[in-house]
Amino acid sequence: MNAIRSLIVFCWIVISVIPQGIALVVCSLFLSSDRLWWWFAVPWLRSVIWMAKVVGGVRWRLHGEENLPDKEDGRRVILCPKHQSTWETFFFPSMTSHPLAYVFKKELLRIPVFGWAIGSLDMIHIDRRKRAEAWTKVADMGGPLMDSGKWVIMFPEGTRTERGSKGAYKSGATRLAVLTEAWVIPIALTSGQCWPRRSFWFIPGVIDVSIGEPIHAAGREPDELMREMETWIEAEMRRLDPAAYT
Repeated sequence: MNAIRSLIVFCWIVISVIPQGIALVVCSLFLSSDRLWWWFAVPWLRSVIWMAKVVGGVRWRLHGEENLPDKEDGRRVILCPKHQSTWETFFFPSMTSHPLAYVFKKELLRIPVFGWAIGSLDMIHIDRRKRAEAWTKVADMGGPLMDSGKWVIMFPEGTRTERGSKGAYKSGATRLAVLTEAWVIPIALTSGQCWPRRSFWFIPGVIDVSIGEPIHAAGREPDELMREMETWIEAEMRRLDPAAYT
């Protein structure tokens, strides 16, 4: 039964992204990135989360939502979530008050329609094999994107990790935060319970998303700040999903 539910959701993702993605790419010739975000990207992302909930049985609980700055708040913000699944890449844009600028590997641009669409939005695609060049691009684009009203989102572990495991936390997000005097927000989540890494099948259940308090990076050391973030995220992961860490 779960396989059938999952198949329906993934068919919806593939079928629905084609007209929406093509429309976004075409309209990018005439519309601003913000309008593309709210008119095309966000409605489609919300539809995926809705399908995963209604058909796939994947629900969520949000903790600490009050820690997200409101729409009128002009501070620079970098979101730093735990990364266990593809689910959160759809979820965060669907619920934040600001457009998001992901830092992502450039290989995603090669995906037909989906890659073209994200390439049309103001995001930061990098070549992870060229670390110095990648960091320069993040540093050059991060501040202007935040000043234009976007929040940057970077996964500190860089890639998805198995439920109950911990990747190597990299300081790229906190380096950018210190450079731009931004606020970093750590986020813990248990998406691996319902959409395991490298799996196409959903497991019905509840994903807990816990948003930590914003931390101002001005005057901090990037490595020390990332260690503080890592400590909070990993402790919160054990609180949210103790069974995964026994």
